[in-house]
Amino acid sequence: METKSWKEIKDNVYGKKGTERRDELERDFEGFKIGVLLKKAREDKHMTQTQLGDLVDKKREYISRVENNGSNMTLKTLYEIVEKGLGGKIRIQIEI
Repeated sequence: METKSWKEIKDNVYGKKGTERRDELERDFEGFKIGVLLKKAREDKHMTQTQLGDLVDKKREYISRVENNGSNMTLKTLYEIVEKGLGGKIRIQIEI
């Protein structure tokens, strides 16, 4: 049995980079990463989801959804959570 790399699997299943299906996968993964990063930052601050939600006027359930899929929020909310709630800063990079 031939072992395939993760890149080969993505290329075979989702298409090469630049194809619509592959780009969608990459965007979804970036949203997932945002959620993981926010959860880690919150936990590093020893905060509960409720405590963070209270700081940014959101319910615990909303914070939970963001941590499980960071792609479903506005940039304004992302800034509020990171800056107001967690005391951090955001850097955004655009590649063309």
